[in-house]
Parts: sequence; structure tokens; C-alpha cells
Amino acid sequence: MNYKDQIIHHNKLYISCLYFLTLTFISHPVFSQIFPSEQNPLSVKWRQIDHRGFKLIYPIELEKEAQRMANTIPYIFPMEGASLGVQQTTLPIILQNRGVIANGFVQLAPRKSEFFTTPPQYFDSQDWLNNLAVHELRHVAQYDKLTHHTAVPLVEEIYLAWMGASIPLWFFEGDAVSTETSLTNAGRGRQPSWIMPYRTLLLEGKRLSYSKANFGSQKDITPGYYQLGYLLTSEIRRNFGRNIFDSLLTDIRKRPLRPYPFAGSLKKITQKTGKQWFDSTQISLQKQWQEQDKNNTSTTYEILNKKATYATNYFLPQRLENGSILTLKQSKAETAHFVEIDSNKKEKQWFGIGYQEQPWFSYANGKLVWDEIRNDPRFGQRSYSVICVYDRSTKKVRKLQARSRLFSPALSADGTKVIAVEIDLSNQSTLVELEVATGKTLFRYPNPENLILQSPAFHPDGKRITYVSVSEKGKAIWMSGKNRVPQQLTTETNQQLNRPQFLSSGIAFNAHYSGLDNIYYIDTTTKEISALSEAKYGAFNASFSTKSKELLFNDYNAEGYQIAHSTFNPQKIQADQFVFFGEPARVQENTGNVFLKTPDSNFVSKTYGKFSHLLNFHSLTPVVENEYTGGLQFKSHNLLNTFEVLAGANYHSDLKRFEYKASVSVKSLYPILTVNYENRPVRTFYTQNKITRQGDWRENYIKLNAMIPVNLNALDDYYNFAFNIGTSLTKRYMPENLPANFITSLNFPMDYRFTFSHGKRQAERDIAPRWSQIIRLKYIHQPFDEQLAGELFSIENFFYTPGFMKNHSFLVNFNYQQASGIRRYNTEINKVYGYNNILAKTKLSNTLLFNYRFPFAFPDAEVGPLVYIRNLRATLFCHYENIGQETNFAEPKTYGFELRSSMNLLRYEPIVDLGARVVFVNKVYHQNPILELIFNYSF
Repeated sequence: MNYKDQIIHHNKLYISCLYFLTLTFISHPVFSQIFPSEQNPLSVKWRQIDHRGFKLIYPIELEKEAQRMANTIPYIFPMEGASLGVQQTTLPIILQNRGVIANGFVQLAPRKSEFFTTPPQYFDSQDWLNNLAVHELRHVAQYDKLTHHTAVPLVEEIYLAWMGASIPLWFFEGDAVSTETSLTNAGRGRQPSWIMPYRTLLLEGKRLSYSKANFGSQKDITPGYYQLGYLLTSEIRRNFGRNIFDSLLTDIRKRPLRPYPFAGSLKKITQKTGKQWFDSTQISLQKQWQEQDKNNTSTTYEILNKKATYATNYFLPQRLENGSILTLKQSKAETAHFVEIDSNKKEKQWFGIGYQEQPWFSYANGKLVWDEIRNDPRFGQRSYSVICVYDRSTKKVRKLQARSRLFSPALSADGTKVIAVEIDLSNQSTLVELEVATGKTLFRYPNPENLILQSPAFHPDGKRITYVSVSEKGKAIWMSGKNRVPQQLTTETNQQLNRPQFLSSGIAFNAHYSGLDNIYYIDTTTKEISALSEAKYGAFNASFSTKSKELLFNDYNAEGYQIAHSTFNPQKIQADQFVFFGEPARVQENTGNVFLKTPDSNFVSKTYGKFSHLLNFHSLTPVVENEYTGGLQFKSHNLLNTFEVLAGANYHSDLKRFEYKASVSVKSLYPILTVNYENRPVRTFYTQNKITRQGDWRENYIKLNAMIPVNLNALDDYYNFAFNIGTSLTKRYMPENLPANFITSLNFPMDYRFTFSHGKRQAERDIAPRWSQIIRLKYIHQPFDEQLAGELFSIENFFYTPGFMKNHSFLVNFNYQQASGIRRYNTEINKVYGYNNILAKTKLSNTLLFNYRFPFAFPDAEVGPLVYIRNLRATLFCHYENIGQETNFAEPKTYGFELRSSMNLLRYEPIVDLGARVVFVNKVYHQNPILELIFNYSF
């Protein structure tokens, strides 16, 4: 929404200044994830179990898991909320099984929680659904403490906005991580690798500002607000005891309408603000980690990759036949891609790949395999994990199986077989052997206990495998012999065991026995465990070259995951020196593992009526559309995101009249169907007999729209298609002071829109696509209304290419429209910068826009509590309008530059985009340059 404020004449520079503020409100969750609004296919059959305030809604395939969660969730919730004084609640929880991306969240508007049940290949040492429950239920208790649960109806969206503006993310997530760690024998607070980035920075002498630790960086590795929050909340609990956050949230709830309620209440109760707690905690952390480092013996390893100027990771190094190293590279400036590194550290890029939940690939005998996420074309709740195969001899990539749910593939030494984890819709894990040439399933390993299985690997003989299992008891390493009978090599433990690889007469794997993540080795005969690395900060992902007798692995430092090597030399494991910051909270809770004594009842389940639960009104929200119009809006969203109803009324202060609106969206079908209705006042000004007159009327307006979206992705490419068809009916009544020929009916104009886009994945530093093509077609006409003849056709073409340097982007945007009749003054294409402030000479028919965008600094500058500056970037532009009529290639209509910066203001989470644009106008218009000030923000 643009606001034109004023034009100021500057006597010295002769620049006309137009000041406008662009306020962009983007719906986004207040907490750690974007709350998905996607749908499942209509074919999914849903059931429900109601027990002690919780309603579990789940696909029929998850009956067994739903029964377990119906026992577990009500049982552990009183312990989750005990330190906040919250003992019971009511909450719908949806178990989502169609996707392959592990996640979970709790939300308001509407109030619900969703558990994405497919377990990831790298997570905590406990059952995945238990892991979700112990974290997300703490969020439920936080919400209930702040909102009195359902004390006031229809205010969920207001509560959500208030919590987002009142309480920092680090508190919500840090308190939840502290709780998951205190109530179990697992939890992220017990994982050295989880806190490793912050420990590394402090031991390297790189203290962070409060804002940088909280909001992140586009050049350096930072801990993130989960880790920051865990450390701060643990320190606060250590000093003020178990019930400190009960007191804190109670004080915030009692005095909600004030600036910075969280900081104010924290200062009142603890005598410190969040910033002061950060400063003191950082000093304490550095001291404790320095003591730990003094007690640990560490080795400095030779780094085999070149040093980057910003945070860069080289994951999973493996030797190729020619002696080069193959690795998966990813950085702040580059998306994930395979790189070959020679002995001189020179890099040769292979190709980019798609999104992975964790970095993973396997190479053998000229074949390369990895898993990546593929989206369902229409239903966003459904996704797949497919295995891709690259053949070096043919240089071609193919899928092993389509629409699969296969994870962590590993090749046999001869490159003919793949072992992978398959997880079906009932959450059953199975190890499967596949033929590389055909994708045919060769063997499925039984898993009668339904252990969660992770990161399998072949023995060099191709007849034995090793893998990791996960259960509520912990993690264990297994080996299956030539007879395919599984043998458990280690007892269940809370070690972060991962990525076992056969090595000599044993297996190398990741773990943290010494309190730091390193590479360890188990002799498969004696079961004796020894250490293969002594990294200062962390070592991972071993591979062994039998040709060079060399151990390759990832050595972590302040720049990220680097490539190091050593000889195979098993050593005694050092004593455990882990610094457990969550110990005070664990002692305060004193529950042990809350999952050890969960009940085992059998509950009656029933069909969940998708059609009987369509209406779910949750919020009555104030709406401000502009400086003259505002009102209230009722909102209803069903729990499955398939049916939306909005209804409300706005008051037009300039017209002294109300308008009434309603809309219904049906999202369960392949096309998304929307019906909008408005009863609205309208005012116009017209000239009659050389006299300007004012006319008013009311009208009923109904619009119908159908949209078919298609979203595809493969490797690092994405493709999007969207087709829209819409029509409307307008009936006008109560005319006042209007001419006799006033038209009272607008009958079914037809509106067709088609969009196609293709692009590459973007890196964190990219401010525009590297490679992308977008085409938009629009056609509007009046086939059912001869009195109002007219049509409009428009086409927009966007072509993005890389610029001269990394993260630079060049855009060529050509737009054309042809309009006639009642559409002759419509504008459906992109306009030149400054268009609204330049007197038009002819009707707009085409534009050609050249934009060159580039970042030039990443200061990570904290200016006290006022601002945290993330980046500085610029745009050079040259814009043409009505080529051949008003402008030619020698004389653009406008040109100029803009400077912008992404920042956080006043330590709030929304990212603010602040900048200025200088627009020089073609001399034909005899107009001074224009200065546009830009301000927008988004969550």
C-alpha cells in the first residue's frame, strides 16, 4: 500500500522529493515455523480420538500411532505445564503423514497443533512423535498462560499478533527446548553438535552482539534463536528457580498494553533485561567452554579445501578414482551443489541439487546417489523423497523410483545396489535394497519392532549392511551379516549416533562420548569402541580410502564444515567433559523421562467428518484498509485448511456509509474455488455541461474465481503454473445525482490469467533470482454485455540472469498490453519507476525495464537497541515506456539508482526494508528528478 505524502523542493540540488511509505503486511507465524495452509488430497480418510481435552485427527493409516499419542499426550501435559501453573487444556492435534519433511507447530487462528509424523534421518535419541509432543506441548502451555486459554472468544488472531509483538522468539523456543531436555533423557540441550556453532565462535574469540545472535547473519555462522533461547532460559532458571516463567508470563498477561512488555516484566522480576541477560550469559558460557577446552586434548588437522571469505560448508567428503575429493558444498552465497576439489584446492562444480532435510550423498564406481524432496504438483501437504542417480560416464541424472518415500541412500562398492530407508504412511520403517540399473526392489529387511531406522551403509563386499536404530530407549548401531540377520552392536544410548561406515574390521560413526562430536570406531568382533578423531570443535562424516589408507572427514570450525584428513589410528576415548547447561532445570523438574510410564489404553476412534467440520470461526479482527476505511472481520478456517469463510463490515468515513463483505474458498478440490460478495457504497465524479458533479450509489458485487496451481521441482529447478478464470456480476441501486445513462448492471465480464515460472533455488544472499523466467498472460472481455464492449490483453515477460559477480542479478522485463472500449484506461502491466508522478502523454501500451540488483555489504551492525543492519544493496535501472511512441533506446523514460537495507528495528522480529530511489526523468517531460523513500516490512 503506497502513501504519497509531500513534494519538497530542494533549492541546492533541484530535486523534487516524493515521500511514500510502502507498508507490506505478510501473514507469517509468530513462532519458529511458517504455519502451513496447504491441503491433503481429498482421498485421505480421516479419523479422530477424543480424550481428556485433546482431539487427535489423523489419516486412517496412523491408527496405531494415534492410539499411542492419545495415551501419551494427556498423560505428559500436566508435567509440561507444571512450572507455568497450567495443568489442563483443550486442543485439536492433527497428525500429518503425507509429507516427508519432519516438523511440528502450535498455532492460534485457528487454535491447533500439527505433528508431521515422518521421522527425519537425523534427530534426537528418542521416539520421533514423543520428541514432537514434549516440545510442542510446552508451546500449548505458554499460549494458555498468556491467553487464559478460551477466556475471551473470537480473539485468537489478536492474541497471536499481541504475542508476536510482545515476546521474542528466543524465549518461546528456548523455554520449549529447555523443557524437552528437562523432562526426558534426550533433548537438544544434551547435543554438543546443536550448540557447537556458538561454542566455536566464543572459543575463537568472536563474541556476538545480542541482535546478531538472535536475528542471524548473511556472512557468518550464528547460533540461532533456538540455541540462544535455550542458553538464556537455562541461565534465568538457574538463578531464579522453577517458577520464574510462571511469574514472568503472568506479569505480561496482567499488563499487556505497554511498550516492550517482555523486557519490562523481565527487568521487574529479575533486575535484568534480555540484553543484559545475554551479556552476562555470554561471559559465563565462554568461561565454562574455555575450561572444557582446557580439559580436552585436541588435534589440529590439515584442511583440504580453500578458505572462504564467508561461512561455507563442504559436507561428506569422499575420494574419487582420480584422487580428487567429491563434496557437497553450500554457503550463504551458494545453494547446495556437488564440487570436485583437486590437490591444489581448485574446485570444479558439477551440478546443483534440490532441498534435503540433511546433507546426504553416496559415491561408488562412477555412480552418485542422493535423496531430495519433490513436491506434489497440487497438494502441498503431500511430498516425496526420491533417490537420484548420476552416472559419470553418461553425465545423466535420473530418479530411481517416482513418488517414493526413500531416505539416506548408500551405494554398494560396485555401484550396482542401493540400500535406503523407506517409511510408509503408517510410519513403518524398512531397509530396502534396490537395483541401480532398474530401480527394482531386491530385498526388504524385516523390522518387526518398528524401530526408526537411519543412515544405512554397505560393507565393501556388498553383502552386509550397518545402520542406526532409534526408539524411546535411545540409539543403537546394528549390523546385518551375509545371512541378513540383524545383530545389535551397541546398547541403546542417548549418544547422537549417526552415519556408520564400514572401516577395516569395524565401523566408524559419529558420536559425542567425550562431550564433543567426533568420529569413533567399533570393532565388530570385540565390540570395543575407540576414537578416530580429536577435533577441537567437532568432527563428522568419515569416509575411508583403501587406496591411500586415508580417513577423510568434516572438521568443524568458525567458517563451517571443512574437509580434513588423517590416518586410521584408533585411540582411547577421552573422559566426558560435556557442559550441560540444562542441569538446573532438570533438577527443578525432577520428573525423569516422562515417557517411561505412559498408559496403554485402547480408545474408541470414529470417522472425522470433513464436511461437518467446515465452519470454525476463531477470530473477530479489526481491519484497516486505508486512511478512510476500517472495520471488523469474522474469520473461519477449518482445521484441514480446505474451507475458508470471511465476513465483515467496514465503515467509509469519507462516504459516511458501511460496506459488507463475505467470501468463501473451497481448497479441497484440484481447482481452488472462491466466491466473493460485497455490498458497497461507491462515489464518482463526472463532468456534465462543463460542470464537475458528484454521484453516489450502492452496488451488490459477486465474483467467482477458479484457480488451478501446479508446482513442480527437480534438482535445483522449480516450475510453477497457475491458470485462473473468473467472472463477476454487479448490480447498482440507490443512485444519487447520476446522469440518465448511468449503467446499473455489469454482466459477467470474463477474466483469464495464466502464469508460468521457472527458476533456480536461491541462496541466502541472493536478493533476486539467479536464473528465472516468468510469463504472465491476461485477457479480459465482456462477452455477455454488448452495452459495455471492451477488452484487454496483456503479457509480461521477466528474464533473470546472473550478474557480473556472485549474488548479483540482472532483470529484463518486457510488458505489453492492448486495451479498448471500457478497458482502454486499465493498466495491467508493470510501469516505469516514477510513473505515478509523471504526466502521461499517451495511453500506456508497453514497457521495457532493465534492473541490475546487487548486495555490496553485510555489516551485521547493531546500533544499540535501535537497529540491526543486515545488508546494504543497490539497484541500477533504466526503464522505457511506449517504445516507438514516447521513447527510443537512446532515451529511456526514467533511469536512476536505489539504495536499500534489510534491518531489524527496535529489536523486533519483522525484517524492515528501508531505502531511497532516485528517478531521473527523460528531458522531454521537463521534470526534475524524483526521490522516493521506501519503507516496508515483513514477518
